[in-house]
Amino acid sequence: MSTRHASPVRSPRAPDAPGVTGLATYVPSGRMSPAEIAAASGLPEWVVRDKLGLHARVVPGPDDQPTAMAVRAARRALERAGRSPEDVDVVVCITEEHKEYPVWTAGIKLAFDLGAERAYAFDVGQKCGTSVLALKLAHDLLVADRELDVVLIAGGYRNGDLIDLRDPQVRFMYNLGAGAGAMVVERGRGHAIGPAHVITDGSFSLDVMVPVGGTAEPLSAANVADYRLQVRDPDGMKLRLERRSMQHFATVVERAVTKAGATMDEVAYLAMLHVKPSAHAALLATLGIPAERSIYLADYGHLGQVDQILSLELAAEAVTLREGDLVVLVAAGVGYVWNAITLRWGGYGAAGEAVAVAASPLETAP
Repeated sequence: MSTRHASPVRSPRAPDAPGVTGLATYVPSGRMSPAEIAAASGLPEWVVRDKLGLHARVVPGPDDQPTAMAVRAARRALERAGRSPEDVDVVVCITEEHKEYPVWTAGIKLAFDLGAERAYAFDVGQKCGTSVLALKLAHDLLVADRELDVVLIAGGYRNGDLIDLRDPQVRFMYNLGAGAGAMVVERGRGHAIGPAHVITDGSFSLDVMVPVGGTAEPLSAANVADYRLQVRDPDGMKLRLERRSMQHFATVVERAVTKAGATMDEVAYLAMLHVKPSAHAALLATLGIPAERSIYLADYGHLGQVDQILSLELAAEAVTLREGDLVVLVAAGVGYVWNAITLRWGGYGAAGEAVAVAASPLETAP
């Protein structure tokens, strides 16, 4: 990062306020190169690399199932937090709907495989906004229920399986890959979780979907080829998103920062999902955040709700985050939702967490 003034340390939070004490990701080792994506899609390689912002697309291996990946990330996050699975009170599962089995609670399996025997578990979904939502839920759970002390957020993502690279109508989703992320949230420790802001717009709810396999259009031998993510009106959707999306992105960030009692000048880092480079740059410019205060995930593509956790982990490893820094996580999910939440890096009484995260390498598949 460029030289900047350190974020001012705010007045101490309540002694038992929630914070993130450990975070981790699991990223499969398989990669699809820009040349391979170009060959499969018919796009020029320079378009894949420069317009879509893909230097590599993560490809899962045969053992990289969503829950298995989530367990790997969760174990690492708990280790970094100095906690064991037996310490966990609640598991908030952020695994996407595309998982090992349909009509299945992945969070219960995740807790069981992890050995979190005391925890109750539930699944939550807001598409690619799920990690941000889960952080807010974990915070609110700890505030509302005095019997809880440790909440684990974890989940896997493999929506890249549902993308047909021969379909130009889903070109903006050619970046979808695979991976998992986890965060440990505790009472009274860690990177202090601050306010969030969320905007939803249901007018986009039917734009992106798997059109078969549900109650409206049951899966059959005749329509099984349509069991993939599709966009019914790509031109119309693009036009409507261009009118609203950038403003909504900016609004959720600005409102979350204002609720935190801070200004945009104080934002030390923006953890953002992978979008095309022009959109990434435009949001930073709109918010007045220098480019070096965010990491562009060109070497990974879009790992759904894992992106913000991955971005934070990469920033911590690069030692670009300092105690007291104001960090913002921002996301968007089809449907459509835009959300953001703030963190005070290092928090209070937790100076070691930032060092612990930075000292541990990003976990990838062997």
